[in-house]
Amino acid sequence: MYKSAKFWDRVADKYAASPIRNPDAYEATLDRMRKLLSPSDTVLELGCGTGTTAIALAPSVHHITATDVSDAMLDKGREKAQAAGTTNVDFLQSDATDAPDGPFDAVLALNLLHLLEDLDGALAEIAKRTKPGGLFISKTFCMPGRGSLIWWIIQLGLPIAQAIGKAPYFAKLSPSELDAAVTKAGFSIIETKKAPGKDPRVTVIARRAD
Repeated sequence: MYKSAKFWDRVADKYAASPIRNPDAYEATLDRMRKLLSPSDTVLELGCGTGTTAIALAPSVHHITATDVSDAMLDKGREKAQAAGTTNVDFLQSDATDAPDGPFDAVLALNLLHLLEDLDGALAEIAKRTKPGGLFISKTFCMPGRGSLIWWIIQLGLPIAQAIGKAPYFAKLSPSELDAAVTKAGFSIIETKKAPGKDPRVTVIARRAD
């Protein structure tokens, strides 16, 4: 899973400077997570990027371990946390297979699962790190309907971008395939919700079996 680290290291500055594309949807996701999390919770975030979400959720939980494969992304996160005065978030380089064992009250994987070449393997590792009865919250790009503009861009443009190093691995998941993979890993799905408008991302909230 570290294959893409160099790609994300290269784009860290641009990524950190980019505005959130759909701020209303992002805030809605944050509000939903805050309602699910508790002040005593320990949280693991996989693929934390530059730490925006971890820092936003930090006041609502006891501690967050924010991980990413990219050192450059993590450096940005540390800078943001220091500027915000956030002291209960640790930034650590890892992927799902070598993340801290925990177990954690909640594991987050936001805008990550479609970037993983071994989705089943990653979800199995996530399940190991989630307490029995604990939460797994993901937000994942899922393929839109065949023939839509986004569908055509992915089908025709993505392979070219990948060939010249401008795009990482990208799994073409359907919502049903995502649900099936999460369930296979030992989670019971509480909620599956598509983002509003033309945003193709799907939020899945699941609980690990006791």
